[in-house]
Amino acid sequence: MAIGQAARQGRLDDAALVLGDRLAAGSLYRLLADEGDRLFGDDYFADLFKASRLGRPTVPARVVATVMLLQAYEGLSDGEAVDRLAYDLRWQAAAGVSVAAGSFHPTVLVGMRNRLRASDRARRLFEDVNAVARSAGLLRGRRRVLDSTPLHDAVATQDTVTQLRAAIRKLLMVADKHATAVAAVVRAGLSRDDDYAAPGKPPCDWDDPAAREALIDALVRDCHAALAVLHDRHLPAPVAEAAALLALVAGQDVEHGDDEIFRIARKVARDRTISTVDTQARHGHKSRRRTFDGYKTHLAVDPDDEMITEVALTPANTPDRDAVDDLLAADTTPGSGDHDNEPDPSSLPGALEIFGDSAYADGATLDRLAEAGHTVVAKVPPVRNRGGLFTKDQFSVDLPNSSVTCPAGNTVAITAARRGGGKASFAPHCGQCPLRRQCTTSKAGRGVAIHPHEARLQTARAAQQDPAWQQAYRSTRPTVERKIAHFVRRAWGGRQARCRGTRRILTDVLTRAAVLNLARLAVKGLHHQPRGWAIPTTG
Repeated sequence: MAIGQAARQGRLDDAALVLGDRLAAGSLYRLLADEGDRLFGDDYFADLFKASRLGRPTVPARVVATVMLLQAYEGLSDGEAVDRLAYDLRWQAAAGVSVAAGSFHPTVLVGMRNRLRASDRARRLFEDVNAVARSAGLLRGRRRVLDSTPLHDAVATQDTVTQLRAAIRKLLMVADKHATAVAAVVRAGLSRDDDYAAPGKPPCDWDDPAAREALIDALVRDCHAALAVLHDRHLPAPVAEAAALLALVAGQDVEHGDDEIFRIARKVARDRTISTVDTQARHGHKSRRRTFDGYKTHLAVDPDDEMITEVALTPANTPDRDAVDDLLAADTTPGSGDHDNEPDPSSLPGALEIFGDSAYADGATLDRLAEAGHTVVAKVPPVRNRGGLFTKDQFSVDLPNSSVTCPAGNTVAITAARRGGGKASFAPHCGQCPLRRQCTTSKAGRGVAIHPHEARLQTARAAQQDPAWQQAYRSTRPTVERKIAHFVRRAWGGRQARCRGTRRILTDVLTRAAVLNLARLAVKGLHHQPRGWAIPTTG
């Protein structure tokens, strides 16, 4: 594909003229119709293409960018998106084309996303929309609200038997393509009566435990046989990757019994691969009872302007706190998101007020953010004790003097641990203590653990008792919940991934975040004037 130029000559059949006032002011379609040429000029994607203009007819950058954004906005497939451009007047007006302009082939969108991912500015749609917002005077506040939401994968979760066979089949397919001689040697070493050509589970009497056990043992032995053949061989990169996946699958769910039989292990690997088709997807937990498979979309939101300032994508089993640095990158890196010669002052690093739920309130995260100069408004989980016994909060922890006093008035020293924190043991005082039944059921007496970041946790718990802290949390935190609701309103691309792997899915996530921000700017009345981008002032 190559990039083209938009027609500058107005026509009577331009979709915007046909719609007239029916193209509502304050809508995303009207904003793109009015300002699309400024947002996505002819050279917007020029760096993605070779200098040569030879080849088939080209598609203007504005048209491609508009279709990508509206596709994400409405949650459409590539085929549905190009159909919209051909038949929907609002899409045609937004793209600045005539009613008779027609559309282009869906593979143009595939190619554009691939080129974007490989470019130096893979996040440009999202970053440039936010740069426009800053130019108009938005995103200047220093408050950020963080949260995550599940993004279900685009593949079926595979059980152990399916994964074992699929991993062998994948290795053979890749070896057939990149190392034919190796593929032949691997096949010669397999013992099952299976050519591994067709997908799916192998035939088995699944109601017979012995048959199931024999199948699993045979599959694992075929995995080991294939790996033994490949050991110490110099392999092409695709074959090496397939072999690494085979080794992972063959080891994560099975164990070797004393009777020399391989069986499915009665445990779950910590970072278990759930599919050989999308090897980066993982099991995730929204709560103890609510699970999902795939990824997490992490959002940072400016609560004053209700716009997304940064996004991140991780496998579903990644703790929310691990994405904090990525979510704050746009606010803590000089000139981040600004591509003009002069850096935007609002993009310079500075202290932030960060709001989040308890997922961001562990001691290490609180300490790290505080040391960076940020203020964290996140709920530290309450200290609990089973059976209604005294909680840790009812003990007086004196960190300066390294001691703890129990509800009965006994004071003991804290025994320090190697990695920080420690423990205070009240065993010598528990024997004759009148409050023992209210404190512990342990024969060894009561002990109180001191967290390595105990001081920070104490400070955070004390702060959240302040009515002003509670009011700020209650009034600010719902902003990110509303924005997440906007993000997942369209299932395809918002709640359900359209493709596989973090790099490809992140492209969709960034595009959806960009178009949601652009829709917000449309509601706010973004327009261009001689001095640049502006938002109408109220009052």
